[in-house]
Amino acid sequence: MTDEPQPDLRWAPLEPKPRNRGRVWLIVGLVVAALVIVGVLLFFLLPRGESPAPGASGSPSPSASPSVSPSASPSSTPTPTQTEVPPPTVAPVPTTPVTAPPPAADPSVDAFRGQVQGWLDDALTGLQIASGTSGQDATSVIESLQADAQRLGGTAPPGSIESAWGAAVNDYVQTLATLHSEVAAGAPATVDSARSAVNELRGIVGL
Repeated sequence: MTDEPQPDLRWAPLEPKPRNRGRVWLIVGLVVAALVIVGVLLFFLLPRGESPAPGASGSPSPSASPSVSPSASPSSTPTPTQTEVPPPTVAPVPTTPVTAPPPAADPSVDAFRGQVQGWLDDALTGLQIASGTSGQDATSVIESLQADAQRLGGTAPPGSIESAWGAAVNDYVQTLATLHSEVAAGAPATVDSARSAVNELRGIVGL
């Protein structure tokens, strides 16, 4: 044995180990929060109601689908497309030429005679009355004969006598105008020229 003094060993209580419980709970909380965030992202990123394409990985790539935040607003309503209304079709103009109405049938001389005979008979009677009167009475009769002469000129004659009839009617109208001027001036009614013109008309239609 050596004579060196030995250390005096005494029992002392061990120092308590630092408690790591608070650090553990902090780590657990961070892990849980990370899992919740991952779950929320997967919920919004994964397509709903569609099965993933064969060979596709379980986690969608950020470029495959747009990121959607929880507060994302619904997609806007698609704008309806405007359909162009076709212009109204214009009905084609008929190309059928418009035909003129057929010319009136040329009356016969007999039919024309029946149309003008009454005026021609009245002409002879009126001239006889005018020759026996004077003044206003004779003037009124001559004016009535002038109206009948206009009706004779307005009646279309047959083509066979048209030229002769027109010339004779003009002659009769001129003689009546002269006779009316003479009677209006106070002269006696001289009806010989007018009577001759009436007989010319009567002869043309066969009276």
